[in-house]
Amino acid sequence: MAATDADPEQSYVEHPLLAEGFLEDRRYQSELVETAVGDHTLVCLPTGLGKTTVSLRVTAERLRDDVGAKSLLLAPTKPLVEQHAAFYREALQIPDDEIVVFTGDVRPDDRAELWGSARVVIATPQVVENDLVGGRIDLRDVVHVTFDECHRASGDYAYVYIAERYHADAADPLVTGMSASPGGDEEEILSVCANLGVSEVAVMTEDDADVADYTHDTDVEWERIELPDAVLEIRDSLNDVITERLEALKELGVTRSTQPDMSQKDLNRMRGKLRELIDNDQSEGYEGMSLHAEVMKLRRAVELVETQSVESVRRYFERQKNAARSSGASKASQRLVSEPRVKEAMRRAEAFDGLHPKFRRVRMLLAETLGIEGGERVIVFTESRDTAEALTEFLGNHFDARRFVGQGDKEGSDGMTQTEQGEVLDAFKSGEFEVLVSTSVAEEGLDVPEVDLVCFFEPVPTAIRSVQRKGRTGRQAEGRVVVLMAEDTRDEAFFWISRRREEEMEEELRSLQSLADDFADEFGGQETLAEYADGDAPASVATGGADGGDAAGVRSAADGQAGLTDFDDGAGETDDAGEEGGEANQKGTADGADADAGEASEEEGAVARADPPAEEDHVEVVVDQRELESTIARDLSKREHVETRLETLAVGDYVVSDRVALERKSVADFLDTLLGGDRDLFEQARDLARHYDRPVLILEGGDLYGARNVHPNAIRGALASLAVDYGLSVLRTEDEDDTADMLDVLAGREQLTRDREVSVHGEKSAKTLTEQQEYVVSSIADVGPVTARALLSHFGSVEAVMTADEETLLEADGVGEVTAERVREVVAGDYRP
Repeated sequence: MAATDADPEQSYVEHPLLAEGFLEDRRYQSELVETAVGDHTLVCLPTGLGKTTVSLRVTAERLRDDVGAKSLLLAPTKPLVEQHAAFYREALQIPDDEIVVFTGDVRPDDRAELWGSARVVIATPQVVENDLVGGRIDLRDVVHVTFDECHRASGDYAYVYIAERYHADAADPLVTGMSASPGGDEEEILSVCANLGVSEVAVMTEDDADVADYTHDTDVEWERIELPDAVLEIRDSLNDVITERLEALKELGVTRSTQPDMSQKDLNRMRGKLRELIDNDQSEGYEGMSLHAEVMKLRRAVELVETQSVESVRRYFERQKNAARSSGASKASQRLVSEPRVKEAMRRAEAFDGLHPKFRRVRMLLAETLGIEGGERVIVFTESRDTAEALTEFLGNHFDARRFVGQGDKEGSDGMTQTEQGEVLDAFKSGEFEVLVSTSVAEEGLDVPEVDLVCFFEPVPTAIRSVQRKGRTGRQAEGRVVVLMAEDTRDEAFFWISRRREEEMEEELRSLQSLADDFADEFGGQETLAEYADGDAPASVATGGADGGDAAGVRSAADGQAGLTDFDDGAGETDDAGEEGGEANQKGTADGADADAGEASEEEGAVARADPPAEEDHVEVVVDQRELESTIARDLSKREHVETRLETLAVGDYVVSDRVALERKSVADFLDTLLGGDRDLFEQARDLARHYDRPVLILEGGDLYGARNVHPNAIRGALASLAVDYGLSVLRTEDEDDTADMLDVLAGREQLTRDREVSVHGEKSAKTLTEQQEYVVSSIADVGPVTARALLSHFGSVEAVMTADEETLLEADGVGEVTAERVREVVAGDYRP
């Protein structure tokens, strides 16, 4: 690092695991490191001032004297992961092959092998979540986990699950959360702290004396842009149609307002009311939902023409026309493009040959910065990929400009691969071009170099994103930020929202810092920050992921479930069904809660065991990869006595023994299949019954007979057929939590009480020759039943499949390079017991 004016006699951090003369010794970073080494800490530091350096130094300290320990750094995107990995390999005195990267590009089996030898793992959270659920990795020896951009730790985001597992599983856990902007208010920030199990908050801003030496003023300018009449005419035509559609929705009683600029919150509320009409079998709900979809499409077009460019709305209209012509097009799309006023707006957009005034202003700003002022680099941010493409093309006539966009776009625009993104950033850093036109992909954490100007093509309505963007300038010299704002448009609303939220966030960070200081003085770090703020922290935080002794899911015989879950042949073996079910479900204190808390009184008829299960009482549940969208696998994986394993199952969603596999369907999915869903319910039942002696259907959810417009006798007939014709046991559960408890009980009965093994291929004895051939080929990892049938159909025999080379395997339908490579690896690889 180059010396700064503030520190001409620069010193460097000395540490046995850090490269000599690599990290500048900054006092504010050292103070943050000292705090973060001592306790679970949320580090809040302005972008560009070394949050990653703080985390790196904590990692080095934690790994210093423990050669068997590991560190885990989580970042939300692949480019960020690769960037962190490059920095760690350069800064740490650890062999490069012990600093590994986990993303979706690395095969699960390879990740499991790499985990064993790694000292530092840098990964995307989704991959780590899947590996934890699948039992491929163990967090016991991980002594430090860093959650980069930790403001994402909310809801179902993978950070929340990983943090809970880490606190519960690690022998000596330490969490560091990093963000320049952890939330817009105290409640959001405290929620992040609670979800990560954080006890300390270390906040430093540009006003702090130590930090100020390394920052410079960033002048933020808001410029009002007046729209020309031709653009306003396009907007007004679209708004007239929106008003008309809202009047129709008003007649349905789902809205009172017909103003085209109504808030998104009001539109969401309207959608909820329409959903209620549909759930009550009122056909008006479907009509209203179609009108609502059309309003949303029209509002998007208005937003583009107001705040982006005529070119972007022109491209948007073109995609809508293509969508309306496609097979299966929605009525909303077809009605939209056939509406005369929308067609007139399209015609005006096509005929518009002038420049949107924002384009002119961007060109002038770049000329001032790069020409008159002698600047070297500029970033222009925009919300729209279409605008990014149009701007890049326009600015390219005057400057050396390139675009920087994400990897995919649901609306059909061409994205950039990860490799292309890296090449563009490298070229920008090295000065090969001077203007980067980017969508939001460059906002969060990417190491974009120091720039002379950041231009916002439109205001950003959230404090988090605005702070991230402004962090791209003013790091080592005075910087400038200009935000363009179209007059009398939603730009102005976003302007005021953005300003208010940024001010609130700065104020809340300060108050949170004071709150943390008071908390530390009063409690000495014996409770979490969330407990101090709320007085009643969530159990997952307060007890490091414990279940709090809840014996939920334990069913007594009186519940009427015992007989349904008993698969034994002959009478006389079901006398203790309720007791065995209770013994099999050990959730009560499996996650570390007090034994006393798990006890239930006999008077209440509950069946539970307070003590944690013995080592030999562990059970295994095999989970299909596609079930990861639910919370069931994560719930099961958090129970100490349950081991979860991820597979691509040939049939079923869960396997708990060699004879019991389960298909899970929500009530809505079940009824959809009766109404002609994508896959016939009875085909799934037939496959399940062919492979397993005791197939089970779990029917999850509420009102089976009132959820859809399906005659009750049709539902009863389907259930009767599943039970009588296909031999499926049908079990009802209330929700995902109840389903997880049921799987827990079933696994216990099969594996502990009946001493059955778990087999993903079942133990059905009377397989036909065809079934046996499919079984052999599908048992190869990454193949599965569909591909197995394709391979056998193409080659004609198992022998021909097994002797084919990679190139020949690719000739079969649905076989790609990864599958072909895996088949050859399994067939030709040396056996190593």
